[in-house]
Amino acid sequence: MIGICIPAHDEERHIAACLRAVTRAARHPLLLAEPVRIVVVLDHCRDATARLAAAWPVHCLAIHARNVGAARAAGSQLLLDAGARWLSHTDADTVVSPRWLVDQLSLGAEVVCGTVGVSGWAAHGIRAHAAQSRFAAHYQDHDGHRHVHGANLGIAAQAYRRTGGFAALACSEDQSLVDRMVQAGCSVAWSALPRVTTSARPYSRVEGGFATALRTAAGADQPPAAAVIRAEDWSRAPDAGAAPATR
Repeated sequence: MIGICIPAHDEERHIAACLRAVTRAARHPLLLAEPVRIVVVLDHCRDATARLAAAWPVHCLAIHARNVGAARAAGSQLLLDAGARWLSHTDADTVVSPRWLVDQLSLGAEVVCGTVGVSGWAAHGIRAHAAQSRFAAHYQDHDGHRHVHGANLGIAAQAYRRTGGFAALACSEDQSLVDRMVQAGCSVAWSALPRVTTSARPYSRVEGGFATALRTAAGADQPPAAAVIRAEDWSRAPDAGAAPATR
């Protein structure tokens, strides 16, 4: 069984598109009818996210941690207990491609770190062009990149268990886990093959994540002359890109 984990905190604007996409990916014929279980972890949701998610063939798990690491860990554990051999992670403001699961599994690695496309630059207002231009100039959307995104992450169940799973971190929970997996000798595919598109919103549910990097790229948090974004800033942790190549 393949598991999909989606943490959500007040995501009523995005959750339907997200679940439409993962449901389609779960039915791809190249999965050969292998069961896919989708878990939406409703973390302290106060809007219509729970109601909207309930309209889809998913399992909703309600928690009140207000912590994305705890949410991913809770969803992962539920999937492992149900017998998942593979854990695919994405975000509630992200739309995965129809081949997302097929492409993750085809790489034959214990960990798949994928890249992201971005949509909705207009949310940055007059800074939209600056944000989009800097993203295009510095983001490494190719095989061999060193980005880590919870929005496009696949992990073999055995490797997840062996390395302790997600820590209860408010940000960079994905980078922390991948760092430990690299240190443990897990095989990692740094691949641009599995495709997802995530929101370009300048403010998300956590500070210091991908939305913060986009906002900084637009120069919204500092004078424009200082808004120079390194490739590693597009991941969720300052040391993204430090991990050695393992595949």
